[in-house]
Amino acid sequence: MVQRVGVIGAGLMGAGIAEVAAKAGSDVLVWEAKQEFADAGRARLEKSLDKAVSRGKLSEEDRDAALGHLTFTTELKDFADREIVIEAIVENEEIKKDVFRQLDEIVEDPKAALCSNTSSLPIQTIASATKNPGRVLGLHFFNPVPVLPLVEVIPALTSDDEVVERAQTYATEALGKTAIRAKDRSGFIVNFLLVPYMLSAVRMVEQGVATPEDIDTGMKLGASHPMGPLTLADMVGLDTCAFIADVMHKEYGDPSYACPPLLRRMVTAGHLGRKSGKGFYDYSK
Repeated sequence: MVQRVGVIGAGLMGAGIAEVAAKAGSDVLVWEAKQEFADAGRARLEKSLDKAVSRGKLSEEDRDAALGHLTFTTELKDFADREIVIEAIVENEEIKKDVFRQLDEIVEDPKAALCSNTSSLPIQTIASATKNPGRVLGLHFFNPVPVLPLVEVIPALTSDDEVVERAQTYATEALGKTAIRAKDRSGFIVNFLLVPYMLSAVRMVEQGVATPEDIDTGMKLGASHPMGPLTLADMVGLDTCAFIADVMHKEYGDPSYACPPLLRRMVTAGHLGRKSGKGFYDYSK
């Protein structure tokens, strides 16, 4: 069983992945570009673990044990001994390719899985930046990672079957996730369906069909969804929604994936959803 895990990025997704790996007892090394980002990631992780303790979902002993499994670094060279590395940084193709190019040279185990948590970018494009594309695949977790049980496993055309199995086995047996397999197509399974749904809700607001509140209430009470599409878009981040829409529209050319002008304007205005305090709803209070 995999024991030495690396996580690239300590933002919302990276911290969540590091948390579930640490709670599973893995030796988790987390990378951030700057020490201040690493410190913020550790604080985010500690807050999440403390919340789990306060809600009775985690004992204080298990929280302390999880924290003891975590180490933070700003040096990618520290990942040399990792058995699986999961990248969860900004959705930027060139930045991701550069990180994987470096990891490919640094991580010594030829069967170590180098995984991207990308929600939209083609895995093959990322793998093409490496000399050993066989160990690159997609491992897409969902926010919040400690709560949602799903992970999408996305092999590229060049992914080695043994490496894919190693990553999937770790996600299911160690982290307790339910894995589904998807082909390497933008959006994979969930976002292929979810993104046009959220964009349609934005267009309804744009066209004055209904208010955000009524759209969300309609889908919660009429379709039994736990939250409406606009609340979900605010949680994902409107900038992220716009970026994913652009990537998927470029891939498929389907107008249902085109970013609505309203969404583009909101991003330009800095109204990004929960993380900025304002999106389709006001979170400043």
